[in-house]
Amino acid sequence: MSRFLSRTLLGCLLAFAVVPLAPAQNLPNTTRLLRFPSTNGRQVVFCYAGELYTVAKEGGIARRITTGPGYTSFPRFSPDGTQLAFTSQYDGNTEVYVMPAEGGAPKRLTTSATLGRDDISDRMGPNNLVMAWENTKPLVVFRSRMKSFNDFIGQLFTVGLDAELPQQLPVPRGGFISFSPDDSKMAFNRVFREFRTWKHYRGGMADDIWVYDFKNGTTENLTNNPAQDICPMWGPDNRIYFTSDRDGRMNLFATDLTSKETKQLTTFKDFDIKFPSIGKDSIVFEEAGYIWRYDLASGQAAPIPIEVKEDFASGRAGFVDASKHTETVNLAPDGERAIVVARGDLFSVPMKEGTARNLSKSSNAHERDAIWSPDGKWIAYNSDVTGENELYVRSQDGKG
Repeated sequence: MSRFLSRTLLGCLLAFAVVPLAPAQNLPNTTRLLRFPSTNGRQVVFCYAGELYTVAKEGGIARRITTGPGYTSFPRFSPDGTQLAFTSQYDGNTEVYVMPAEGGAPKRLTTSATLGRDDISDRMGPNNLVMAWENTKPLVVFRSRMKSFNDFIGQLFTVGLDAELPQQLPVPRGGFISFSPDDSKMAFNRVFREFRTWKHYRGGMADDIWVYDFKNGTTENLTNNPAQDICPMWGPDNRIYFTSDRDGRMNLFATDLTSKETKQLTTFKDFDIKFPSIGKDSIVFEEAGYIWRYDLASGQAAPIPIEVKEDFASGRAGFVDASKHTETVNLAPDGERAIVVARGDLFSVPMKEGTARNLSKSSNAHERDAIWSPDGKWIAYNSDVTGENELYVRSQDGKG
């Protein structure tokens, strides 16, 4: 290779090496996996490990404000910033609750039937998700499947702070929603599939931002784009903010309601923006496990340095009775032992006398589908210890 070509290639490599991945720069070395943020302009409330935490908008050490037995998510501040509505499982069902913004005793607002897939793991999202508040009335808006047996379809309801009977909004189905300052209009999505992992989807369920006029009863398609346009947020500046994957990643966009001009506001290249929420002067959102704050006045986004300091007792190492988590049992050819898959490990268990052997001892992997060789000397099984599901063979006596 010529010296000129070597220098040219080196220069190209260096040039690529210093290309900034804006805006993913200067990320704080703080707690990750922070979810579902909301802000009232002074504080940020978010979900971590199934509980709600509050922190100043500048960041710092977060304080936990819920300790429920189930999963808590989707906090939303009231328009005056003094109350917090959220979805939780305090009483078993996934229901809507409200509490003071700084924390306190939660009050249950909804009572609904338990659904078979009423969990955070649901592909179409949990039931009874808090979406927003109305601006001029103390009403919490939530998405529910109380009238639908189809997990794809949910309706939007309002409920008052005295836990009155929920009232459905005048649209047949809905997802994310935001109201104009005077509540005369609402921006909403018809489809809700944020818990599905469809990337670059351009099919019939790729949603748009729709605007419903309560006075006229008319609906307008504001964005009408083949990409995903979701999470509408009605701003104080006559613009509707939303996220879209028009450039391949979910980024923040805004449409001016007068000119109908749409502008891209962020340019994340690594991970999608998820679950944004608007406050008086900013938008907070998830990105790469951090919570970011986008300032409406300056148009600048920055990660919020948040630390969660807990004892994490539920995550401590301990002894577990694996027999309660048995997945499969396979008898040896001679009938003397059985190979048991329990809690992701392989156990060789005697049928009468002897000791049980943990053959895999892999707390960082999941073993499954174990079977004996015809001569009873080997165990074949599936494991994801490398990050991929692969086939392995090992000695049944635990020595190889």
